[in-house]
Amino acid sequence: MQITIEIPDEIAQRLDQTEGNLSRRFLELIVADAYGCGKINTAEVRQILQLPTRLSAHVFLKQMGIYLNYDETELEQDLQTLKEFRVQ
Repeated sequence: MQITIEIPDEIAQRLDQTEGNLSRRFLELIVADAYGCGKINTAEVRQILQLPTRLSAHVFLKQMGIYLNYDETELEQDLQTLKEFRVQ
C-alpha cells in the first residue's frame, strides 16, 4: 500500500533536511505507533522496516521510546528455552 501525505513544500523541505529520508521517518513513526498499540508484533516490525534481526527490531523500538510487548506466554517460552539450554 502506498499512502500520500500532503505537506506544504517549504515545511516538507525543512523536515526532510532535519530528519533525512522523510518517507522512511513517517513509516517508522507509523510502525512504532502500531506496535505500541498492539496492532503489529515484532516480526511484522522487522518485515515492514526490512530489519535483519529480531534484536535490530528491539533496538529500533527502544530508540523510538516504545516498550516491548512481553506477555506471560513469551516469558514461559523463554523460561522453557533456558531450561533446554541448561540440560545440554
